[in-house]
Amino acid sequence: MLNESCRPEGFCQVAFAIAPIVEQHAEDAAFLWLQRDNAVCAPHYSLKDVAKLDDRVEAHVDGLRVAGDDGWALALEQLKHPEAGEYFAAMALALESGRKEKIAAVLELAQEEGPLRGVVSALGWVDWEVAKPAVAGLIAAPEPRLRRIAIAACAIARQTPGAHLAKALADADPALRARACRAVGELARKDLLGEMAPLLADKDENCRFWAAWSASLLGDPRGFAPLWKFVGRGGPHRSAGALAVLLRALPPAQARDWLKTLGRDPERRRGAITGVGVYGDPAYVSWLIQQMADAKFTRLAGEAFSMMIGADLDSADLRGQRPEGFEGGPMDDPADPDVALDPDDKLPWPDPERVAKWWAAERGAYAPGTRYLLGKPITPESMAEILRTGRQRQRAAAALELTIRTGAMLFEVRARGSLQQQRLKPQ
Repeated sequence: MLNESCRPEGFCQVAFAIAPIVEQHAEDAAFLWLQRDNAVCAPHYSLKDVAKLDDRVEAHVDGLRVAGDDGWALALEQLKHPEAGEYFAAMALALESGRKEKIAAVLELAQEEGPLRGVVSALGWVDWEVAKPAVAGLIAAPEPRLRRIAIAACAIARQTPGAHLAKALADADPALRARACRAVGELARKDLLGEMAPLLADKDENCRFWAAWSASLLGDPRGFAPLWKFVGRGGPHRSAGALAVLLRALPPAQARDWLKTLGRDPERRRGAITGVGVYGDPAYVSWLIQQMADAKFTRLAGEAFSMMIGADLDSADLRGQRPEGFEGGPMDDPADPDVALDPDDKLPWPDPERVAKWWAAERGAYAPGTRYLLGKPITPESMAEILRTGRQRQRAAAALELTIRTGAMLFEVRARGSLQQQRLKPQ
């Protein structure tokens, strides 16, 4: 609850009965944004689930919006907490106001990575026509941090920043270069592959990763070997991100050879399991079922099996029980900023014996050597259907497949749910 001593200068008097409601809107908008930020990458959320969560976020932003100057003052007051959700709410209000001084007030405080994520998210949340004037100012700003915000906003809205993207690739600021490298892939800017190529050997690790990721996504073989270096050794999230692109983009024979290399390395067993799910060849299913016998990898192997074959462990009655005394632990890489307490937390436990029996009965419907995603041979049509009906990790996989196969911009599965639903309506 705000008191007189912590009210910002110019704070309007709010009726005693209304002030707590407006304050609750500010707190809940930030909290629900954080929940949404996790949900868009979660294995158990569908597009419909994301859209429902978005409606809840928007309801609380609207509560601040309706409160006018008092809502803005409360949102600004919340920025004493340097968290992304609070910055998302304040930036959304600032953008919709169209007032440069409000936008500048949020940007001045957004110096750390957490707040910056909230600011960029708000730029992607509001309609592009609302965000566009702010982005135009930021992309020409002298400060690299502001140009990075603009490049990120263009990328998540799938709006090309024109010549500014090439300039960002050559910038002295490594964080800006890295974000520009990522945008090259997201926006399918194959015309910039040559200019990005030197960054495959950049001294900055983020630049090397995103340059390799984008080059591989867009079919440039110069990215394959640099991206492979991050598999199993670049932190768990980067390793998974590298595999998600690499094993889809490589020629099939090379992909199978690199999968074998992973499988022979006990230290990279997690990567091998993830990779089998990415590659999607049912020839590897029996090996996957064997991995389910180890409690450390049971859920991951179950997800890889479902990702490939399409069998829902619950509806197919293939779910097992959590082993007694099992305790999930964090990924032990202190250099990874996205460390989760248990990376498989929301995944179901498969029953290896039931899965083996099910596979023995159903394997005839799947052709070894053919790649599958959710039980369907990978085609543009089947991937478009998964984007409409799949869960978030499955949808992210389908989006990658579509870009690799068609050269289209990478579909943004983290965008506002209603916008995604609109874009995915059959023409």
